[in-house]
Amino acid sequence: MYLLLQNRLVAHVRAFLKQKYDMDVANIVVEQPPKIELGEFALPVSFELARVLRKAPRKIAEEIVSEMTPPVGFAGFEVAGAGYINARLDRTAVAGLVAGIPHLLTAADMGHREGNPPARGKVLVEHTSINPNKAAHIGHLRNSILGDTLVRLLRTAGYQVDVQNYIDNTGVQVADVVVGFERMAKKSRAEIEALIGGSEGRFDYYCWDLYAEVSRWYEADKANLQARRDTLHLLEEGGNETAAIAQMISMAVLRRHLETMQRLDIEYDFLPQESDILHLHFWAKAFELLKAAGVLYFEEEGKNKGCWVMTRLRTVKDEAGDAGPDEDAKVIVRSNGTVGYVGKDIAYHMWKFGLLGLDFGYRKFYEYADGRAVWISCDPKDTEPGAPHFGGVGAIYNVIDARQSDPQETVKQAILLMGHEAEAARYTHFSYEMVALTPRCAMELGYVVSEEDQARSYIEVSGRKGFGVKADDLLDKLIEAARSEVDARHAELTDEERREIATQIAIGALRYFMLKFTKQSVIAFDFREALSFEGETGPYVQYAVVRATNIFRKAGMTPEEALNAPIADGAFAASDDLWSLWMAAAQTSRVIEQCIVTTEPAAMAKYAFQLAQQFNNFYHKHHILTEEDASRKSLLLATAAVVRRELLATMAVMGIPAPAVM
Repeated sequence: MYLLLQNRLVAHVRAFLKQKYDMDVANIVVEQPPKIELGEFALPVSFELARVLRKAPRKIAEEIVSEMTPPVGFAGFEVAGAGYINARLDRTAVAGLVAGIPHLLTAADMGHREGNPPARGKVLVEHTSINPNKAAHIGHLRNSILGDTLVRLLRTAGYQVDVQNYIDNTGVQVADVVVGFERMAKKSRAEIEALIGGSEGRFDYYCWDLYAEVSRWYEADKANLQARRDTLHLLEEGGNETAAIAQMISMAVLRRHLETMQRLDIEYDFLPQESDILHLHFWAKAFELLKAAGVLYFEEEGKNKGCWVMTRLRTVKDEAGDAGPDEDAKVIVRSNGTVGYVGKDIAYHMWKFGLLGLDFGYRKFYEYADGRAVWISCDPKDTEPGAPHFGGVGAIYNVIDARQSDPQETVKQAILLMGHEAEAARYTHFSYEMVALTPRCAMELGYVVSEEDQARSYIEVSGRKGFGVKADDLLDKLIEAARSEVDARHAELTDEERREIATQIAIGALRYFMLKFTKQSVIAFDFREALSFEGETGPYVQYAVVRATNIFRKAGMTPEEALNAPIADGAFAASDDLWSLWMAAAQTSRVIEQCIVTTEPAAMAKYAFQLAQQFNNFYHKHHILTEEDASRKSLLLATAAVVRRELLATMAVMGIPAPAVM
């Protein structure tokens, strides 16, 4: 609601300046005064106008304040300092708006109110995209949680979002596991199929160990790498026994990945397979379009001789000034005729924007509890009746770690060089840094940690070396730790109830921990820190909601009833601390927009923590249930209800559940 009021103020001031000075001020900056008692908004516009009007900023501010009537919901304006204009809200009236009473909404506001976001364009978010060769690990969880939170932010803001999980079923990692099954374990297709359907162990865990074994096999004798090359060739070629085995393994592991992510309430709409990008000739079509647009050229000399390389925005010249071979040009097609990863990615992103002129087929692959299907790519002739269409979106977000920044930029440059400037501008690489383990966490997981590593701030994980924590193991351990606390506090609950609450606390702890660090921070995961009920953690935010819910349970009323109770005129006159809390609770929509514009969900986590912290201070300062003044008690209950509602909204955006008790 704060954003709605800010937008209303900006529009009002812009219209006044046009009328008063015949000036169109495109960018009107809005700040916050240092103290709530000075007002809710501060406008430094007079300093900008001073250069044009040739007057002192304070003189201009005085002119504006003396003539400009306040818009609906505002009490008035004041001049501050050397020329700031402070705007004060009509606290009682705006409290009704924050509480959800729409009597202050204007026609222009209606499309922007909370709970009724404006209809926006269709966007595509690609996240998770785990190689389907082994169990998901803790690093994958950061990707998935960041991506899912971005999806929730966009949907809350009114965007239609397609969620895609790219399946690299023909890459090196899948080839390595196939090598492990065929060359090392000597298992036939039937034996692998039996292993997938067997009840002993878990197939993705089996592949985890096998993948590490294959890596050691390569290291023992580099000649063994020929097995990888041979297998990769068979996978790209398709239509053979090895490719069929690879597909069977990939699909089995993919199902396990979907089940793992579903535990965190992370869901997808579409699973495009790399094999289909090859077999449906996406790359062949993109190759022709890229050559026709002059984006690719055939190199006749230098180290890239015989390759198709990508034109750069600036021509590289030698010291003599003559254009020579661009030794640093990106190779898209190797001299042996095979296309690199980036080439396939260019074709895929052209499809995302609807620029390719080709489409996947779609069939159902997985179904969620509510009956919603997850679709997977296939040959168009095998498309199921009633299948949706994906792709052809207005903007894309790729949640991919920072190590892929260079390939991502190459794909974006290719789209730009083809003349699709608008699409390139709406191509966002949502990059992030890795997840590691604290030495304490690694030892709690059973790893042997040297004294030297124990002194380090974090230890990097490695799937190839088999060092790391599987996503399901991490969740299980978090649930176990939370369960011991819930059992001690709530022995009166059933076993099933205690397990559900422990699971909700564990999920909240994990998701918040992954979100509270900025994207470019390396995370050192630690069980105790994540699960703590104190400090900047998920359980701390969850506990604030439980505390607020208990207030209404004890009061014998619902939060909605408290919000609908009238607020007396002047109720906030001598309550700057309460009004400050209401204004903090009104920031949700602004923070959501901030997170989208900056692609930084950490701001949401920080906001949730600070709001929970302010609520806890309010809870300890005011005796809500024993307040004798009826009007005052009504205000305190409404305050608790507003904050509870916004905490629940922020938690929902972060995918954090709200337990019944803590």
